Amino acid sequence: MLLLSLFGSQLVYGQKTIVKGQVIDEKTKEPLPFVNVVFQDSKTGTSTDINGYYSIETYYPTDSLTASFIGYAPQSKSVRKDRSQTVNFSLGSGNIQLEEVVIEYTGNPAHDILKKVIRNKEANNREKYDYYKYEVYNKVEFDLNNITDDFKNKKIFKNFQFIFDYVDVDTSDGKEYLPMFMTESVSDYYYRRSPKSEKEYIKASKISGNINESITQFMGDMYQKVNIYENYISVFGRSFISPIANNGLSYYRYYIKDTVIIDGRYCFEIDFIPKHKQEPVFDGTMWINDTTYAVKRLEATIDDNANINFINGFRVKQEYKKVDGQYWMLEKDNLIVDFQLADNVMGMYGRKSTSYKDFEINIPQEPKYYEGIDNVVVLEDANKKEAEYWDDARHDTLTSNQKEIYEMIDSVENVPAFKTFIDIIQLIFTGYKEIGKVDIGPYFKAYSYNPVEGNRFRIGGRTNRNFSKRIQFNAFTAYGTHDEVFKYGAGALFKLDDNPRQFLEFQYKHDLEQLGWSQNAFSQDNILSSFLRRNPNDKLTDVEEYKFSYYREWITGLSNKLFLNKRTMSPRGRLEYRRFDPDPEVGFYDDQFLNTSEISVYTRFAYKERFVEGDFNRITLGSDYPIFEMQLGFGIKDLFDGDYNYQKVELAVSDEFSLGVYGSTEYRVTAGQYFGTLPYPLLEIHNGNESYFYDQSAFNLMNFFEFISDRYATLMVTHHFDGYFLNKIPLFRKLKWREVLTYRTVAGSLNDKNRREMVMPSDFYELNQPYMEVAGGVENIFKIFRVDAMWRLNYLDHPDIAKFGIRAAFEIQF
Repeated sequence: MLLLSLFGSQLVYGQKTIVKGQVIDEKTKEPLPFVNVVFQDSKTGTSTDINGYYSIETYYPTDSLTASFIGYAPQSKSVRKDRSQTVNFSLGSGNIQLEEVVIEYTGNPAHDILKKVIRNKEANNREKYDYYKYEVYNKVEFDLNNITDDFKNKKIFKNFQFIFDYVDVDTSDGKEYLPMFMTESVSDYYYRRSPKSEKEYIKASKISGNINESITQFMGDMYQKVNIYENYISVFGRSFISPIANNGLSYYRYYIKDTVIIDGRYCFEIDFIPKHKQEPVFDGTMWINDTTYAVKRLEATIDDNANINFINGFRVKQEYKKVDGQYWMLEKDNLIVDFQLADNVMGMYGRKSTSYKDFEINIPQEPKYYEGIDNVVVLEDANKKEAEYWDDARHDTLTSNQKEIYEMIDSVENVPAFKTFIDIIQLIFTGYKEIGKVDIGPYFKAYSYNPVEGNRFRIGGRTNRNFSKRIQFNAFTAYGTHDEVFKYGAGALFKLDDNPRQFLEFQYKHDLEQLGWSQNAFSQDNILSSFLRRNPNDKLTDVEEYKFSYYREWITGLSNKLFLNKRTMSPRGRLEYRRFDPDPEVGFYDDQFLNTSEISVYTRFAYKERFVEGDFNRITLGSDYPIFEMQLGFGIKDLFDGDYNYQKVELAVSDEFSLGVYGSTEYRVTAGQYFGTLPYPLLEIHNGNESYFYDQSAFNLMNFFEFISDRYATLMVTHHFDGYFLNKIPLFRKLKWREVLTYRTVAGSLNDKNRREMVMPSDFYELNQPYMEVAGGVENIFKIFRVDAMWRLNYLDHPDIAKFGIRAAFEIQF
């Protein structure tokens, strides 16, 4: 199942314009035979018959139709695209005078061709065909590159020299590479325009090699589709301008290189070169059909100056063919990406080759092929095909190295240098170091400090796929030198099924928590967040928790998770649980424990979500649609000694969308409410941040416990300019810095009954108006840092707050 859901294909379709009519003499009203009737500024036309009638059917109309005949003045009339219509002409006589004709042309002829390409994009992009079907063959390969002679002669390869028999050379850059992973798939693809449905049925798949989900996530976007007819093309999260974009003349220089015949069709060979190399553009050549102005072939690369990380090279090649004499369809799609974390180190090629055949256009299939929400369906016997099947099913043949990769890949995985390369990537992305059947980590939690525990030492780990692909165990223990108390936890994750994806999980822990700390922040036992703080971390909570959960994915993108939690909480450090005493003379008394037992259900819906999948973890690559989440919780008094009956609900919607060369915007909106009477530790303690590290899911200038609500709504918006302004400054263009802006706000209220349930913290305040903060910063500093300047817009009279702050974060992105 690894990666198969990423192999979806996407093409779009067009609709005919049909024009009929008659041409007559304006005075005599007699029909005129053999009159030329042509769409203006095109080569699409016909001539009238003996009775003056004509008929044209085309996918490539222009806005007007012209009738011309010797001795008559030409006449033009407007045409409505994508419709059937009647257009009649009455031609009047014209004065014929033969004089000297001087033809002068000023300008770039390639620009005239480009304008006609743009005019015909809608038809050539085939957006409106009612149906189509084809077979897809996908081959994806990952190869180690930068394999030099010095590298091969290292002592660690003494017993593995045979693997270098499989080394090949990339002819485009001369780099040697060694195949390490390859997957193939064959599928049938179906499209229906109304109601719209795109379905791919993978009927065969074959995988060699083993790449964990961390590496797959790093390279996951190479499975993207490059659609030349879109104005903007997404390349690893950056929006690049298509060479045939509507505003392409503002970004490219175009030159006609030659006129050639490809597959029996005349084509203009046009080079496109960036006007300004710092902009997100391509460099390459395209071949344009001289009649329909469709793209016949494309070869493009990303300029070396492009503001994109870890990509040492990007090349795309596409070929289109005309089906049934009128439909332009993508026939071959090849993508090569050269990944490299740093100069002069081992890197990796990603290669994707896709081909399409057996096209059926505007032929409806059985309704069952279009049903269901999943875009990609893997048939049950897809992984059980024999070698004979693949010999017949492949659209092209494998190279000699590719044929042998299935036999030698296990040997490559045992090479120490290869394992080290994989370990480094895994350590960067997950924080774990693989040692046999166990992953030790996360490394960044090994040591930390807080005033309650003092010096905290922690060791933890989990089993990996070498132990089992169905069961994963985890455990940790920690010790504080000041409180001299051991903390610990353990759990198990059981995979019940792959299709549908189902898990059963149990976790137990007895440890300290910082309430109001977001899930995306550096944890409180992180070595960096321990010391880089603006306030001491001395308001902690001792939590003993038993958690059972059952996860099920119903369809791709739609899942539920059912929880049963039992928690016992007690304050530590300066945090206090103080109750109001019925006797006014006493005032209040200390309460050391809170017990809750809760059943909750979490629902998540991400339409057409893309992801990479490991044995136990799934990493999202995002969705082109908003993601919806809902959590319902029910506290039950007396169940496992629970103290409270309550209900809570939270709804959230998030999305990220591109604004082309102006970057991308991401947002998240949440709203929630608690029902019942609860003390403040069980309510919504809005996520604050008292460290100098930037937290994407928190209010970075808000203190912990500063605002608490039982009804609330939040909005967080971030816009990434992706270097739109800084790329225009030579120094910053070289540094590849990128601008970012953020706005965050929260509104909430607290019911009197909840306020009186427990004495509120001394630094708690009411949200009488929405809290707001803004930030502006620079990301991609040295490819891994982000620094933001932040301003708090209100509640400026609160003590011990930061009205302004500088926050930093680690980010690894393309």
